[in-house]
Amino acid sequence: MVYSASAVTAAARYKDSFHFLWRQLIAMGIGLGFLVIALKKGYRRAEALTYPFLLLTGLALVLVLLPFVGHMAGGARRWIRVGPFSLQPAEAAKLALVLYLAHSLAKKRDKVRMFSIGLLPHLVVAGAVMALCLLEKDLGTSVVMALVLFVMLFAAGAKVSYLLGAFLLSLPLAWKAIAGTPYRLTRVLAWLDPFAYRRGAGYQMWESMVGIGNGGWLGQGLGQGRSKLFYLPEAHTDFIAAVIAEEVGLVGLAILILLYAIFVWRGLRAAYNAADAFGCYLALGVTTLVGVQALVNLGVVTVLLPTKGLTLPFVSYGGSSLMTLLAASGLLLSVSACRGGFLRRGSQAVRTSTRDATRDATREATPAGEGAR
Repeated sequence: MVYSASAVTAAARYKDSFHFLWRQLIAMGIGLGFLVIALKKGYRRAEALTYPFLLLTGLALVLVLLPFVGHMAGGARRWIRVGPFSLQPAEAAKLALVLYLAHSLAKKRDKVRMFSIGLLPHLVVAGAVMALCLLEKDLGTSVVMALVLFVMLFAAGAKVSYLLGAFLLSLPLAWKAIAGTPYRLTRVLAWLDPFAYRRGAGYQMWESMVGIGNGGWLGQGLGQGRSKLFYLPEAHTDFIAAVIAEEVGLVGLAILILLYAIFVWRGLRAAYNAADAFGCYLALGVTTLVGVQALVNLGVVTVLLPTKGLTLPFVSYGGSSLMTLLAASGLLLSVSACRGGFLRRGSQAVRTSTRDATRDATREATPAGEGAR
């Protein structure tokens, strides 16, 4: 699908219709190498690299903002040139944040309901990473990180009142990030009325809807889509789902959604059967990352959400995204391979009431003989 969506553009721009395909294949090869290494070494070794990886990605997020380091494209400075390739630090930062949250929540799971220990440090670290992404004009990545943070804190047992308060306090900041940036506000207005903005800010959304409509049930056939012929911008990246819908129809798009649903189901199953707390939260974080990003991307393509610059996981063109997600999948597979029923052993790893937690702790402390008597 990357080749189908990009061949015409690549031929016009680079005189090579395989330009994007070759790069995606190289990224896939490197990513599969990361996957194998993560699976062979095990996720527990990755825990030791949590803080070095977080600091490294944080440094990369700062460096990319420097004019003589960061590469600008499409009005945003998000890439660092490495020879003929470009790396996007924000993609690695997603995995770094998941690793940090998994490590920290596992370490503090007995005190996660305390504001100063279970909530505040995680909000500060995640907020700093999201702020750097916002400086790169990458609102989509910040939204995904915020959703991953909320899900992991909720699953770890943070007080709902604290999470609700943090959400309410973040609303003015979110509104400032949108209303304070003219192009973001215009995108929201175009999303509310795409027909009125179909020749301007709503052009992408309009062409996406046209492509999906042209696909019908079974599509126009592989390679036969018209939207990618310079009508739909970013056809091989953010809006590749529209090309898929046009060429293989609603049935093909439904199969793609089903594959994501299977990934989420198996990821949650791995989290439930994880051998320890870190593995549980890591599997949950990776699963949430993929599921939320796929949901947001498909929401944008189907005009259920305003336009954001997010790739479709494992499908869109983008080497940094593909390599990061394949490495994360290796960690997820490693968690799945080390089953131990952590959630079934410890009441503190799941959201329970205080009464239930006390009851389970008493039951564990009572010898089997006394219980029988």
